Amino acid sequence: MRLGQSLFAMRARRNGMSAMRLAVTAPTSLGRAVTRNRARRRVREALRVEIGRLTGAAGHDLVVVARAPAAEAPYPALRAAVRAALAALGRGKDQ
Repeated sequence: MRLGQSLFAMRARRNGMSAMRLAVTAPTSLGRAVTRNRARRRVREALRVEIGRLTGAAGHDLVVVARAPAAEAPYPALRAAVRAALAALGRGKDQ
């Protein structure tokens, strides 16, 4: 399942396990290492907080690719985007 947001792109697939596995990446086109690391840290923290509140997304592998606005977006907007993506994941019909 592919989920697109203005702040990141997410791909999800069921893994048949009771745990969720997560990878957060940032392409070199995002900028220098400082910018890429900032974007990754911010997206990872928003995911950590929102996944902690979530109950139905276990059993998925997630790959999240940060986009340029994620490095500077307000944190509440980033959390809202993550919340929306995880809700769509819960509603999705992936394989």
